[in-house]
Amino acid sequence: MRKVGFIGWRGMVGSVLMTRMYKNNDFESLTPVFFSTSQKGQQVDILGVGASVLKDAYAIDVLMQMEIIVTCQGSDYTADILPKLRNSGWQGYWIDAASHLRMHDDSVIVLDPINGDSIQKALDKGVKNFVGGNCTVSLMMLAIQGLLKEDLINWISVMSYQAVSGAGAKAMIELVNQMSLAGNVDITDSLTLERDIHTKVSSSDFPCTEFLTPMAYNILPFIDAPLANGQSKEEWKAQAEMNKILQKTPALPIDGICVRVPVLRAHSQALTIELKKSIALNDIQQKLEKANEWVRFVDNDPKLTAKHLTPMAVSNTLDIAVGRLKKTNLSDRHIQLFTVGDQLLWGAAEPLRRMLNICLARV
Repeated sequence: MRKVGFIGWRGMVGSVLMTRMYKNNDFESLTPVFFSTSQKGQQVDILGVGASVLKDAYAIDVLMQMEIIVTCQGSDYTADILPKLRNSGWQGYWIDAASHLRMHDDSVIVLDPINGDSIQKALDKGVKNFVGGNCTVSLMMLAIQGLLKEDLINWISVMSYQAVSGAGAKAMIELVNQMSLAGNVDITDSLTLERDIHTKVSSSDFPCTEFLTPMAYNILPFIDAPLANGQSKEEWKAQAEMNKILQKTPALPIDGICVRVPVLRAHSQALTIELKKSIALNDIQQKLEKANEWVRFVDNDPKLTAKHLTPMAVSNTLDIAVGRLKKTNLSDRHIQLFTVGDQLLWGAAEPLRRMLNICLARV
């Protein structure tokens, strides 16, 4: 069977990927080889595979033996290792969760329910580098696939509310620790409660290393590096990556603000969309529901919204909840909706898993 190398498989995205592969019996169709950047030579027990001795993730000669490499190790690793492999003549498929290669001309951002035809054409042309997209971009595209595939959109304004897990496991642990520390106050009086929590969280010695400000009882309306035009890099990715996936010219205008919120898992997004024509809400709902099997439409109702349109409702599932659909006061062609999905699944691991199976069918 085909040799597939895995790097970064113990991180957050990598762990979710391993679990998904185990549940879908994906390991039965390949020979997995597990690499480590820090623990080469150690024997570990891996879900669905059993005992395995870890290889050196920097050993080019060993990596060269792989027909496919799947990495969740990060951009620095990709920037270091992939050029060395290619310069040594490696012709295998590189499947990557990191952002480093996304906008490169010789790579394809993978989200096969959306761009499956483009992926197949790229494989036919000999493209070897395939990259998972930004988590919010992938989730948004699946949520509104029914409108995208009929080319019904003029522009999108997106406000994303992103869980701390998007910043890694350490960020999740820090939030939980902060909530525990901040919550240890007198709760007999509401004003005293608020004041005491504010005093604790605002203190200069309150533990905060993962973000610019404590996330407990707070939000941070800036994610990633600032750009010259006032956007953050995270906000820039929406238009750049979506249009690359769609191969759309001229580009579909997309902008908004990305906000980090004190949620552990699953990203939410509020969209304002200008349509090219007026469409009845019932027709929009049908288009969204029929576009793919993962959209879960939620009627614009308070109780149903509270039950089904929240991070807690979709975490650890492939469901992409879509609700709060309504026309706006701007015009009959402007609609708004809210969507939430697990950024570790459809936002990260699942596109890689599916791309691996597509590549396995080619080698």
